[in-house]
Amino acid sequence: MSKRKHHAPELKAKVALEALKGEETAVELASRFGVHPAMIHQWKRALLKGASGVLKREGRKKPEIDEEQVKELQAKIGELVVANSFWERKLKPWSGK
Repeated sequence: MSKRKHHAPELKAKVALEALKGEETAVELASRFGVHPAMIHQWKRALLKGASGVLKREGRKKPEIDEEQVKELQAKIGELVVANSFWERKLKPWSGK
């Protein structure tokens, strides 16, 4: 049994664009690029379906906030503030201030 070929996305896009041009048939493109004509039709449909998503304008996505992680980080900040103030008090006699 043979394994399936995995084609690079760049090749898929190139073949699909060539198919959209309509200058050559799918069979001609298949022989030129070494792929099955059915794959060319599939890639062409996928390109047409996904083209609107490429051109869609979107604002910046709001970052997802993990509330649990925020609580953990705030707790760590609190610990560090307490430790910092402790060491400031302990080292004050040696700093000359």
